[in-house]
Amino acid sequence: MGYIILANDGISHPGKTRLEEDGHEFLDVKVAQNQLIDFINEKKVDVILVRSATTVRQDVIDACPTLKIIGRGGVGMDNIDVEYAKSKGLHVINTPNSSSRSVAELVFAHFFTLARNLQEANRHMPLEGESKFSELKKLYSNAVEIRGKTLGVIGFGGIGKEVIRMGIALGMKPMVLSTAQSNELITIEFFDGQSVDFAISTYDSLKEFLPEVDFLSINVPKTKSYLIDEKELGLLKKTAIVVNTARGGVLNEEALLDALDNEKLAGAALDVFEEEPKPGMRVLMNSKISLSPHIGGSTEDAQEQIGIDLAIQISDIYNNRI
Repeated sequence: MGYIILANDGISHPGKTRLEEDGHEFLDVKVAQNQLIDFINEKKVDVILVRSATTVRQDVIDACPTLKIIGRGGVGMDNIDVEYAKSKGLHVINTPNSSSRSVAELVFAHFFTLARNLQEANRHMPLEGESKFSELKKLYSNAVEIRGKTLGVIGFGGIGKEVIRMGIALGMKPMVLSTAQSNELITIEFFDGQSVDFAISTYDSLKEFLPEVDFLSINVPKTKSYLIDEKELGLLKKTAIVVNTARGGVLNEEALLDALDNEKLAGAALDVFEEEPKPGMRVLMNSKISLSPHIGGSTEDAQEQIGIDLAIQISDIYNNRI
Protein backbone atom coordinates (compact mmCIF):
# COMPACT_ATOMS: atom_id res chain seq x y z
CA MET A 1 0.00 0.00 0.00
CA GLY A 2 1.48 3.32 -1.07
CA TYR A 3 0.69 6.85 0.02
CA ILE A 4 -2.74 8.47 -0.06
CA ILE A 5 -2.20 11.60 -2.16
CA LEU A 6 -4.31 14.74 -2.48
CA ALA A 7 -3.33 16.96 -5.43
CA ASN A 8 -5.51 19.84 -4.35
CA ASP A 9 -4.54 22.24 -7.14
CA GLY A 10 -4.41 19.51 -9.79
CA ILE A 11 -1.64 17.47 -11.37
CA SER A 12 -0.89 16.45 -14.94
CA HIS A 13 -2.20 13.15 -16.28
CA PRO A 14 1.32 11.68 -16.70
CA GLY A 15 2.10 12.58 -13.08
CA LYS A 16 -1.12 11.00 -11.82
CA THR A 17 -0.57 7.90 -13.93
CA ARG A 18 2.96 7.45 -12.62
CA LEU A 19 1.82 7.81 -9.01
CA GLU A 20 -0.88 5.17 -9.51
CA GLU A 21 1.55 2.85 -11.31
CA ASP A 22 3.89 3.15 -8.33
CA GLY A 23 1.11 1.91 -6.05
CA HIS A 24 -0.13 5.17 -4.54
CA GLU A 25 -3.80 6.09 -4.08
CA PHE A 26 -4.76 9.34 -5.79
CA LEU A 27 -7.65 11.48 -4.54
CA ASP A 28 -8.99 13.38 -7.53
CA VAL A 29 -10.88 16.16 -5.72
CA LYS A 30 -10.60 19.88 -5.01
CA VAL A 31 -11.04 20.75 -1.34
CA ALA A 32 -11.81 24.29 -0.16
CA GLN A 33 -9.15 25.82 2.07
CA ASN A 34 -11.46 26.01 5.08
CA GLN A 35 -12.32 22.31 4.74
CA LEU A 36 -8.78 21.10 4.10
CA ILE A 37 -7.88 19.99 7.65
CA ASP A 38 -11.05 17.93 8.09
CA PHE A 39 -10.63 16.28 4.68
CA ILE A 40 -6.99 15.36 5.26
CA ASN A 41 -7.81 13.81 8.63
CA GLU A 42 -10.90 11.98 7.38
CA LYS A 43 -9.06 10.44 4.40
CA LYS A 44 -5.76 9.99 6.30
CA VAL A 45 -3.87 11.83 3.57
CA ASP A 46 -0.12 11.24 3.52
CA VAL A 47 0.81 13.68 0.75
CA ILE A 48 -0.68 17.02 -0.22
CA LEU A 49 0.35 18.56 -3.52
CA VAL A 50 -0.38 22.23 -4.23
CA ARG A 51 0.44 24.96 -6.69
CA SER A 52 -0.35 28.55 -5.74
CA ALA A 53 -4.04 28.39 -4.80
CA THR A 54 -3.84 26.22 -1.67
CA THR A 55 -1.81 27.24 1.38
CA VAL A 56 -0.24 24.84 3.84
CA ARG A 57 0.49 26.81 6.98
CA GLN A 58 1.30 25.87 10.56
CA ASP A 59 -2.35 25.27 11.43
CA VAL A 60 -2.69 22.58 8.75
CA ILE A 61 0.63 20.99 9.66
CA ASP A 62 -0.24 20.85 13.39
CA ALA A 63 -3.79 19.58 12.85
CA CYS A 64 -2.94 16.82 10.33
CA PRO A 65 -0.70 14.16 11.90
CA THR A 66 -0.94 11.79 8.91
CA LEU A 67 0.86 14.23 6.58
CA LYS A 68 4.31 13.10 5.56
CA ILE A 69 4.99 15.13 2.40
CA ILE A 70 4.03 18.60 1.21
CA GLY A 71 4.71 19.11 -2.49
CA ARG A 72 4.64 22.33 -4.52
CA GLY A 73 4.25 22.07 -8.27
CA GLY A 74 6.54 24.93 -9.26
CA VAL A 75 9.42 26.97 -7.91
CA GLY A 76 8.34 29.38 -5.16
CA MET A 77 7.04 27.95 -1.89
CA ASP A 78 5.80 31.11 -0.18
CA ASN A 79 2.35 29.48 0.31
CA ILE A 80 3.92 26.78 2.51
CA ASP A 81 5.49 27.13 5.98
CA VAL A 82 8.53 25.24 4.77
CA GLU A 83 10.87 25.48 7.75
CA TYR A 84 8.11 24.71 10.23
CA ALA A 85 7.06 21.65 8.23
CA LYS A 86 10.64 20.40 8.13
CA SER A 87 11.00 20.97 11.88
CA LYS A 88 8.04 18.62 12.35
CA GLY A 89 9.72 15.92 10.27
CA LEU A 90 7.77 16.43 7.03
CA HIS A 91 9.36 16.28 3.62
CA VAL A 92 8.83 19.44 1.56
CA ILE A 93 9.43 19.08 -2.18
CA ASN A 94 9.04 21.24 -5.26
CA THR A 95 9.97 21.27 -8.94
CA PRO A 96 12.35 24.20 -9.41
CA ASN A 97 13.44 23.38 -12.95
CA SER A 98 10.37 21.78 -14.54
CA SER A 99 8.86 25.04 -15.76
CA SER A 100 12.06 27.04 -16.37
CA ARG A 101 11.81 26.83 -20.14
CA SER A 102 8.17 27.88 -20.19
CA VAL A 103 8.79 30.92 -17.98
CA ALA A 104 11.81 31.93 -20.05
CA GLU A 105 9.78 31.70 -23.27
CA LEU A 106 7.13 33.97 -21.74
CA VAL A 107 9.85 36.48 -20.85
CA PHE A 108 10.84 36.67 -24.50
CA ALA A 109 7.23 36.73 -25.66
CA HIS A 110 6.92 39.95 -23.66
CA PHE A 111 10.29 41.25 -24.84
CA PHE A 112 9.26 40.82 -28.48
CA THR A 113 5.81 42.27 -27.79
CA LEU A 114 7.28 45.44 -26.28
CA ALA A 115 10.11 45.77 -28.79
CA ARG A 116 7.52 45.80 -31.62
CA ASN A 117 4.75 47.71 -29.79
CA LEU A 118 2.40 44.75 -30.10
CA GLN A 119 0.78 45.42 -26.71
CA GLU A 120 -0.63 48.65 -28.20
CA ALA A 121 -1.16 47.41 -31.75
CA ASN A 122 -3.26 44.50 -30.50
CA ARG A 123 -5.50 46.93 -28.65
CA HIS A 124 -5.92 49.44 -31.47
CA MET A 125 -6.10 47.27 -34.58
CA PRO A 126 -9.55 45.79 -33.81
CA LEU A 127 -10.91 49.30 -33.17
CA GLU A 128 -9.06 51.44 -35.71
CA GLY A 129 -7.29 49.05 -38.08
CA GLU A 130 -9.83 49.59 -40.82
CA SER A 131 -10.10 53.37 -40.55
CA LYS A 132 -6.58 54.38 -39.48
CA PHE A 133 -4.33 51.66 -40.93
CA SER A 134 -1.70 54.06 -42.31
CA GLU A 135 -1.58 56.10 -39.10
CA LEU A 136 -1.13 52.99 -36.98
CA LYS A 137 1.54 51.67 -39.32
CA LYS A 138 3.52 54.87 -38.86
CA LEU A 139 2.90 54.96 -35.11
CA TYR A 140 4.16 51.42 -34.46
CA SER A 141 7.14 51.56 -36.82
CA ASN A 142 9.19 53.01 -33.96
CA ALA A 143 10.48 49.58 -32.95
CA VAL A 144 13.79 47.91 -32.12
CA GLU A 145 15.52 44.60 -32.72
CA ILE A 146 16.61 42.40 -29.84
CA ARG A 147 19.83 41.25 -31.47
CA GLY A 148 22.88 43.17 -30.27
CA LYS A 149 21.14 44.50 -27.17
CA THR A 150 22.26 43.89 -23.58
CA LEU A 151 20.13 41.38 -21.69
CA GLY A 152 20.11 41.86 -17.94
CA VAL A 153 18.95 38.94 -15.80
CA ILE A 154 18.40 39.27 -12.06
CA GLY A 155 18.62 35.80 -10.54
CA PHE A 156 20.88 32.94 -11.58
CA GLY A 157 18.60 29.98 -10.93
CA GLY A 158 17.04 27.62 -13.45
CA ILE A 159 14.78 30.26 -15.00
CA GLY A 160 17.49 32.89 -15.15
CA LYS A 161 19.82 30.47 -16.91
CA GLU A 162 17.15 29.58 -19.48
CA VAL A 163 16.59 33.29 -20.17
CA ILE A 164 20.34 33.69 -20.68
CA ARG A 165 20.47 30.75 -23.10
CA MET A 166 17.68 32.22 -25.22
CA GLY A 167 19.24 35.65 -25.18
CA ILE A 168 22.60 34.36 -26.35
CA ALA A 169 20.92 32.34 -29.10
CA LEU A 170 19.23 35.57 -30.27
CA GLY A 171 22.52 37.45 -30.38
CA MET A 172 22.15 39.40 -27.14
CA LYS A 173 24.92 40.26 -24.70
CA PRO A 174 24.08 38.69 -21.31
CA MET A 175 24.66 40.26 -17.92
CA VAL A 176 23.65 38.57 -14.65
CA LEU A 177 23.03 40.00 -11.18
CA SER A 178 23.24 37.52 -8.32
CA THR A 179 23.62 37.81 -4.55
CA ALA A 180 26.87 35.86 -4.72
CA GLN A 181 29.39 36.60 -7.47
CA SER A 182 30.30 33.51 -9.46
CA ASN A 183 31.59 32.26 -12.78
CA GLU A 184 29.64 29.50 -14.52
CA LEU A 185 29.46 27.82 -17.88
CA ILE A 186 26.12 28.04 -19.66
CA THR A 187 25.60 25.31 -22.26
CA ILE A 188 23.37 25.87 -25.27
CA GLU A 189 22.30 22.62 -26.93
CA PHE A 190 21.15 22.46 -30.56
CA PHE A 191 18.77 20.15 -32.40
CA ASP A 192 21.57 18.17 -34.06
CA GLY A 193 23.40 17.27 -30.85
CA GLN A 194 25.96 20.05 -31.01
CA SER A 195 26.46 22.34 -28.03
CA VAL A 196 28.35 25.49 -27.18
CA ASP A 197 29.57 26.66 -23.76
CA PHE A 198 29.59 30.30 -22.69
CA ALA A 199 31.36 31.61 -19.58
CA ILE A 200 29.09 33.88 -17.52
CA SER A 201 30.36 36.12 -14.71
CA THR A 202 27.83 37.65 -12.35
CA TYR A 203 27.52 41.12 -10.85
CA ASP A 204 26.51 41.83 -7.26
CA SER A 205 25.86 45.57 -7.53
CA LEU A 206 22.65 47.02 -8.96
CA LYS A 207 24.43 50.36 -9.34
CA GLU A 208 26.96 48.82 -11.74
CA PHE A 209 24.53 46.43 -13.39
CA LEU A 210 21.37 48.37 -14.24
CA PRO A 211 22.80 51.28 -16.31
CA GLU A 212 24.12 48.83 -18.91
CA VAL A 213 20.87 46.93 -19.47
CA ASP A 214 18.53 47.25 -22.48
CA PHE A 215 16.16 44.38 -21.65
CA LEU A 216 15.75 43.39 -17.99
CA SER A 217 14.26 40.09 -16.77
CA ILE A 218 13.52 39.65 -13.06
CA ASN A 219 13.73 35.99 -11.99
CA VAL A 220 14.06 35.80 -8.21
CA PRO A 221 12.06 34.29 -5.31
CA LYS A 222 9.62 36.43 -3.32
CA THR A 223 11.34 39.26 -1.47
CA LYS A 224 10.39 40.97 1.81
CA SER A 225 10.72 44.43 0.24
CA TYR A 226 11.03 45.91 -3.24
CA LEU A 227 14.12 44.77 -5.11
CA ILE A 228 13.39 47.28 -7.89
CA ASP A 229 12.07 50.59 -6.60
CA GLU A 230 12.16 54.21 -7.78
CA LYS A 231 15.91 54.49 -7.24
CA GLU A 232 16.70 51.33 -9.20
CA LEU A 233 14.34 52.25 -12.05
CA GLY A 234 16.14 55.57 -12.26
CA LEU A 235 19.40 53.76 -12.97
CA LEU A 236 18.01 52.17 -16.14
CA LYS A 237 18.22 53.69 -19.61
CA LYS A 238 15.16 55.58 -20.80
CA THR A 239 14.99 53.07 -23.66
CA ALA A 240 15.06 50.04 -21.34
CA ILE A 241 12.33 47.40 -21.12
CA VAL A 242 11.57 45.52 -17.88
CA VAL A 243 9.80 42.16 -17.53
CA ASN A 244 8.74 40.71 -14.17
CA THR A 245 7.75 37.03 -14.14
CA ALA A 246 9.04 36.48 -10.59
CA ARG A 247 6.63 37.51 -7.83
CA GLY A 248 4.41 40.48 -7.10
CA GLY A 249 6.13 42.81 -4.66
CA VAL A 250 9.58 42.39 -6.14
CA LEU A 251 8.94 45.43 -8.34
CA ASN A 252 7.25 48.61 -7.08
CA GLU A 253 4.32 49.03 -9.49
CA GLU A 254 3.63 52.65 -8.51
CA ALA A 255 7.26 53.58 -9.19
CA LEU A 256 7.06 51.66 -12.46
CA LEU A 257 3.96 53.58 -13.56
CA ASP A 258 5.63 56.89 -12.72
CA ALA A 259 8.72 55.92 -14.74
CA LEU A 260 6.60 54.94 -17.74
CA ASP A 261 4.34 58.00 -17.56
CA ASN A 262 7.35 60.34 -17.32
CA GLU A 263 9.16 58.59 -20.21
CA LYS A 264 11.98 57.40 -17.96
CA LEU A 265 11.41 53.86 -19.22
CA ALA A 266 10.33 52.55 -22.62
CA GLY A 267 8.08 49.71 -21.55
CA ALA A 268 7.37 46.94 -19.06
CA ALA A 269 5.65 43.58 -18.81
CA LEU A 270 4.02 42.03 -15.76
CA ASP A 271 3.01 38.40 -15.35
CA VAL A 272 2.80 38.81 -11.57
CA PHE A 273 1.26 41.61 -9.54
CA GLU A 274 1.34 43.17 -6.10
CA GLU A 275 -2.42 42.70 -5.80
CA GLU A 276 -3.35 39.25 -7.11
CA PRO A 277 -5.89 38.27 -8.25
CA LYS A 278 -7.09 41.88 -8.60
CA PRO A 279 -4.29 43.96 -10.18
CA GLY A 280 -4.62 47.73 -9.99
CA MET A 281 -6.59 49.34 -12.80
CA ARG A 282 -3.80 51.85 -13.56
CA VAL A 283 -1.50 48.92 -14.25
CA LEU A 284 -4.05 47.13 -16.42
CA MET A 285 -4.84 50.22 -18.49
CA ASN A 286 -1.31 51.51 -19.10
CA SER A 287 -0.55 51.20 -22.82
CA LYS A 288 3.18 50.75 -22.19
CA ILE A 289 2.68 47.58 -20.17
CA SER A 290 2.34 44.11 -21.68
CA LEU A 291 0.18 41.93 -19.43
CA SER A 292 -0.41 38.26 -18.67
CA PRO A 293 -2.26 36.62 -15.73
CA HIS A 294 0.55 34.75 -13.89
CA ILE A 295 0.99 32.11 -16.58
CA GLY A 296 4.79 31.78 -16.59
CA GLY A 297 4.83 28.02 -16.05
CA SER A 298 1.38 27.37 -17.50
CA THR A 299 2.18 25.34 -20.57
CA GLU A 300 1.13 21.76 -21.19
CA ASP A 301 4.79 20.80 -21.50
CA ALA A 302 5.73 22.30 -18.13
CA GLN A 303 2.70 20.88 -16.33
CA GLU A 304 3.44 17.39 -17.62
CA GLN A 305 7.03 17.61 -16.40
CA ILE A 306 6.00 19.07 -13.04
CA GLY A 307 3.66 16.11 -12.44
CA ILE A 308 6.32 13.59 -13.41
CA ASP A 309 8.98 15.24 -11.26
CA LEU A 310 6.67 15.30 -8.23
CA ALA A 311 5.75 11.64 -8.76
CA ILE A 312 9.41 10.61 -8.94
CA GLN A 313 10.26 12.45 -5.72
CA ILE A 314 7.26 11.00 -3.87
CA SER A 315 8.13 7.42 -4.83
CA ASP A 316 11.78 8.01 -3.97
CA ILE A 317 10.76 9.14 -0.46
CA TYR A 318 8.36 6.22 -0.06
CA ASN A 319 11.08 3.76 -1.02
CA ASN A 320 13.71 5.50 1.14
CA ARG A 321 15.81 6.49 -1.84
CA ILE A 322 16.12 10.06 -0.56
